[in-house]
Parts: sequence; C-alpha cells; structure tokens
Amino acid sequence: MNDRDRLLTIGQLADRTGLSVRTIRFWSDIDVIPPTRRSAGGFRLYDMEAVARLDLVRTLRELGLDLDTVQQVLTRQCTVADVARAHMRALDTQIRSLRLRRAVLRSIAQQESTTEEMMLMHKLIRLSAQERQRMIDDFVDRTFDGIDPQAPGAQIAASMRQIPAELPDEPTPEQVEAWLELAELIGDAGFQERVRQMAVAGAAPGEESGPQPYDPALVLEHAGRAVAAGISPESAEGRAILDRIVDPELPAEDRIRVADQVETFTDRRVERYWQLVGVLNGRPPFPPRVPDFEWFITALRVF
Repeated sequence: MNDRDRLLTIGQLADRTGLSVRTIRFWSDIDVIPPTRRSAGGFRLYDMEAVARLDLVRTLRELGLDLDTVQQVLTRQCTVADVARAHMRALDTQIRSLRLRRAVLRSIAQQESTTEEMMLMHKLIRLSAQERQRMIDDFVDRTFDGIDPQAPGAQIAASMRQIPAELPDEPTPEQVEAWLELAELIGDAGFQERVRQMAVAGAAPGEESGPQPYDPALVLEHAGRAVAAGISPESAEGRAILDRIVDPELPAEDRIRVADQVETFTDRRVERYWQLVGVLNGRPPFPPRVPDFEWFITALRVF
C-alpha cells in the first residue's frame, strides 16, 4: 500500500494537520470533512485527500468564511474566487466603518465632546450615503416646495443637494464636524424658513428698474476692506467708502430699497451652509463675504 492509499484515524489526521481532534470531529459531524470509511470497530478513517481538504478549510476559516460558505466551496457550488470577491467587498465595508469610527473618536477627543454630543455624532456618521442624501433632499424639497424649478433663482435647489455620495474613507475632523453641523443646521426651523424666504424672493419676477444700482464686486472690494480695517459704516470714513460703491447722488429712498433687496439675500447661516458643503466636497475654503454685505446694508440705511 502506498502512502496515497493509506487511511488515517482522527488522531493521525490531527498530527498531520496540527488541528485538534475536537475540531476535526466537529467538521466531520457536519460533513465538511466526511470520513472516507469506518473501521470494523466503527472508528472514522480518512484518506490523504482529507489532509489537503483540511488545509483548505483551515485557510478559508482563517480568512473569515463561515462553515456554510466553506461547504459551498468544497462542493463547488461557488468558487474560491467568488467567495474572495464577496469577502473583499465585506472587508472593505468593515474597514471603512472602522475608519469612520476612528474619525469620530478623534473628533470627540479633540473637541472634548459631551456624552450626548458623542452619541449624536456616532449616530449621524453611521448613516448611509442614501440616508444622508435623503436628509438633504427632504430639506431642499420642503424649502422649494411650490416654486417653479425654471424660475429665476430656483436653480439654487440643485446646488444645495450637492453633498458627496460618500464621506472619504478617512474623513478629517473638519469633515466629521461639517456633516454634524450641516445636519443640525438643516433641522433648524428658523434656518429652513430663512432659506424659504430667499427662494421665494429669488423666484419672484423682478421689477423693471433699469441697471443695477451697485456692483457686488465693488462691495467685496471696498466694504471688504472696511470690515477688515474695522471702519464703522456709520462713520464719515464709512460714507466716503460707500460713495465708491454707489452713486453719491442716489436718493435716500432708493438706498433703502437697495438695502432691503440686499438684506433679503444676506444671511450668515446660509453662507455657512455653502461653507460646510464645500468642506464635505473637499473644496478649498472661501472667506466669509456676508459681513461685507452687512456693512454695505448698514451704510445704505445710514446715509
């Protein structure tokens, strides 16, 4: 009898493979490694192919496959390549989940968050991409409900939906905090109403009032410098700066009308929304511009 035809007992099979007798017996009981035959005394005997089969089972188990899947591979119901691809996808998901959790823990440690904040952070960060997008879509749908999507200014709705399909595998603390702040912002009734006001005003037909009485670029240039320099919009110097933005001869009532118009579309929280969306999408940060227009509005009302 050559070695190929030799039959092994469970004990001998255990010695050959380094597996315990208990493990081999269990796998044999569930037909993962069925015995070749039994001895006259009823003892299980295994041929040499069982050694290779056990090595394969052990490898598959160490890779995380359950015994049902192992059995499918052994009975050729699926290939090792099929199983490997499926488990690779599962591992990718697990790895991504662990990285997200690490990002949350890192943010908590840096911000010294409270227990409530930690629980909220963990809950929100675990939302799927579809759930996160649904939150944004629900907010935009409520805000722009009844507004003609073709109306002037209504196209802002599409832009407000643009959050990334997935957070990065390893989001920065800034991205974790941006998503949490964004989720809180869109859930605020006051913010929802403010965006709704802007949407309605932007969709309304404009008056035929001739050329725009001011250039937004001049606001950013001159009012921006005034804000940076700490110049009051109510000061004499502020009046001189305002004259560089609008015609000094513009009547007071027209100045008030312009101030009201600009104020309708000026809100720090709305600007913050765009900043947060930019962080999530990995865009370069942009400096806040609302303070420049707030300065401009005050100066228009004063002079």
